[in-house]
Amino acid sequence: MTVFSFLHLTDPHLVPPGAPPLFGLDPGARLRAAVADIARRHGPGGPAPASLAVITGDLTHDGEREAYALLRELLAGLPCPAHLLLGNHDERDAFRAVFPEAPVDEAGFVQSAFDTPAGRFVTLDTKEPGTHAGRLGARRLEWLAARLAESDAPVFLFLHHPPYRVGIVGMDEIPLLDADALWDVLKPHRARVRHLFHGHLHRPLSGSWRGIPCSSLRGTSHQVALDFSERPDVPGSHEPPAYALVRVTEEDVVVHVHDFLDGTAGFGM
Repeated sequence: MTVFSFLHLTDPHLVPPGAPPLFGLDPGARLRAAVADIARRHGPGGPAPASLAVITGDLTHDGEREAYALLRELLAGLPCPAHLLLGNHDERDAFRAVFPEAPVDEAGFVQSAFDTPAGRFVTLDTKEPGTHAGRLGARRLEWLAARLAESDAPVFLFLHHPPYRVGIVGMDEIPLLDADALWDVLKPHRARVRHLFHGHLHRPLSGSWRGIPCSSLRGTSHQVALDFSERPDVPGSHEPPAYALVRVTEEDVVVHVHDFLDGTAGFGM
């Protein structure tokens, strides 16, 4: 059985070096710890090598160039290439200034499609200026339709904003706003969309959207609490940060979520 493994990380929310803590945390130190753990576990000589990593947005908290420069420095420690998406906290121009090699579409949106042994990976740019909600819009959706039409390979889709609501009021107010339009593009290819990965929610969750399997996970920094009460803000928490190792075969897509700061001792059973 052939296994293709890759990593999913999300929501680093980096701040510039020397900035005050973010919600009492140092996002850079958290991401540095994640990268070190990945290098140990998932590098070429590790027990579960990964071919690539995808980071699904909110790379920084306020979009400063200095924060993106720190991201570039930290990601240099990864044992595999990283594919970066933008989220609502990101700034497209500052990101492109620090990562000029990042692929973009003809309109300058940070989107890419590339083929792997598991199928075609498609990353989308849902950043919409002026709001924390997400939007794709006609041009980005046209680009997606063209990329899907190029190949009949299995598809793995990555974006920051989820196209569905989850019951956490503050987050459900800022989802992907044009989810129906996204579905119109995906529907003809539904049978070969194997999984949709997203960020934004800072929660470990899984399910399906209109029959498409979906998952997300806690960010590498702060989290959103599991709080379904009516409240005027987004409920935050300091639950453990995580990343995911995804193992893909012809039959299965298995997502292992790992709390990389867990210091409890292991034992045999």
